[in-house]
Amino acid sequence: MHMADALVIPAVAGVMYAASASAAGVSIHKVRLENDAKKIPVMGIMGAFVFAAQMINFTIPGTGSSGHLCGGMMLTALLGPYAGFLTMIGVLLIQCLFFADGGLLALGCNVWNMAFYGCFIGALIWKAFMKNGADKKKIIAASVIGSVVTLQLGAFSVTLETLISGITELPFSVFLGVMQPIHLAIGFVEGLITAAVLCFVHEARPELLWGVGVAAKEGEGKLSFKKTLAILGVATLLVGGILSLFASAFPDGLEWSMEKVAGTTELEAAGTVYETAESVQEATAFLPDYAFPESESAIGTTVSGIVGALLVVVLCVGASYLFRFFRNKRAKAAA
Repeated sequence: MHMADALVIPAVAGVMYAASASAAGVSIHKVRLENDAKKIPVMGIMGAFVFAAQMINFTIPGTGSSGHLCGGMMLTALLGPYAGFLTMIGVLLIQCLFFADGGLLALGCNVWNMAFYGCFIGALIWKAFMKNGADKKKIIAASVIGSVVTLQLGAFSVTLETLISGITELPFSVFLGVMQPIHLAIGFVEGLITAAVLCFVHEARPELLWGVGVAAKEGEGKLSFKKTLAILGVATLLVGGILSLFASAFPDGLEWSMEKVAGTTELEAAGTVYETAESVQEATAFLPDYAFPESESAIGTTVSGIVGALLVVVLCVGASYLFRFFRNKRAKAAA
């Protein structure tokens, strides 16, 4: 559901940048008030996992469309909404700058549509289910409902942003009528994927789940903290490096909807702002579209999955130390 620059006018893009930046500022403040250094490697590994998982488009049967994981709900369930939101920003920033996935001008929209709802609305849904403790049934229900609701909100925001931008090729009512049903199906599949990962974590290290009313004891897990992260790390490399080669070739939900309504998956935009944003991405994207430039080699996809995941780890962990996330000693003393 990564929006291209042509779908928004600069004014709308600016407002969404401001909204997303404000949420990021609040999140940085909140995360700096926490004292749980174990979340730093979790941010890195799970951010990398979401990056890799987003490379795998799964086919929606009978539609000719595909979808991919957004990941906000998953990150929130493990990190809380603030750290989850910042991790999602890291994923989307790496995708935009180094892989030209989603427009630079539209980055604020993509952060809002894919990260804000998934992390903050998802957190409300997750916490409501977990207030009296976690079990597999609750995890599955929260994951599916949370993923469906937040993806519906994200899809609605896309149509609203194009409406306000005056994109006449995508009439609001028609575009909305196509976007919501396809993302309902995509959200359901994302919910199942999210549930599978979170159920594994619940078995391995239940105390890693966020917002659980009855706190899990560290000794209850079947695996150590390091082994759990190691398994998730290996899974990230396998997903990004190998499974990504088998991603569906069908257009994703947004592209499919655009094709149904406008007859094309890409719209044209003219203007200095658009040209500048495009030139910046051309300069920074060393693996555009997750491939070697001007090459159809499958190795480019494998390299993109592994390199992208590692970049997310470096960004998330580096930002954690730079901004002193989860290192508030006073909070620990007060507790």
